[in-house]
Amino acid sequence: MIESTVLGHRVDYPQHYAPEILVAVPRHLNRKQYNLEEDKLPFVGYDTWHAYEISFLTETGLPVVGIMKMVYDAHTENLVESKSLKLYLNSFNMERYGCNAIEGYEIVAGIIKEDLSKCVGGDVEVCIFAPTQNPVPSALSDYMLLEDMPWACDVEISKYTETPELLKTSGKGGIMNVMTHLLRSNCKITHQPDWGTAYIYMNGKELPTEQSVLEYLISIRGENHFHEEICEMIFTRLWRLFHPEDLMVTCIYTRRGGIDICPMRATSLDLLPNGLREHTLLTDKLLRQ
Repeated sequence: MIESTVLGHRVDYPQHYAPEILVAVPRHLNRKQYNLEEDKLPFVGYDTWHAYEISFLTETGLPVVGIMKMVYDAHTENLVESKSLKLYLNSFNMERYGCNAIEGYEIVAGIIKEDLSKCVGGDVEVCIFAPTQNPVPSALSDYMLLEDMPWACDVEISKYTETPELLKTSGKGGIMNVMTHLLRSNCKITHQPDWGTAYIYMNGKELPTEQSVLEYLISIRGENHFHEEICEMIFTRLWRLFHPEDLMVTCIYTRRGGIDICPMRATSLDLLPNGLREHTLLTDKLLRQ
């Protein structure tokens, strides 16, 4: 059981390289409650993680720091549990790799790629960037911020557990490009709050009202799920209620313990933000990173 692992317990940081501390969470455990069949998922997607506190030593004992980005497919059997990943990455802190930082980055990235690929049951792409790496612009722009709309301050909010019935049709079709910084959910095990920004792109003959999208996303405030599960829940509700031709949901969660998680789900790969998809690109930080 996930509850019996490192999550939710006080655990000392490992003093040496410890791949055995990684915890795999089967994706089907959450998907079955939404009647999602593993071989008939309505979405494609990736989970992108940034680790801002990765560090190790060179062969001469000089500390090296960097930023790690890892990306893996949403169709992998498992996701990796975040606290176990934090402990795992810290197990490199006093180990020695490479004659210089660049060589060390390549060696450590290769080790992490192998260990995490085994953990999630699929290929994990990993890149470690120097702290001086210049980021490229984020692809997530031109989204309307829902809570800044004139009507937002007059909306009566009373639902704080996920309520798909809040989503109402506008009676109109077209394209919707909306976002909110008001996304909040809670850790599935510890129930500690996780803060995020949600981005939604929809193209279809029937769209929800902007107000109902905001009310629905706020209703997630009391839910206890992992970040990836929240993203898939939002996608599934919109996909089943409005049957859009194109749909993309991306959730950018706040960095916690030096790590942020950015799940992306869409009806086709070309809708996914390329800056997040590509493991060799370090993008400008968004608000929640």
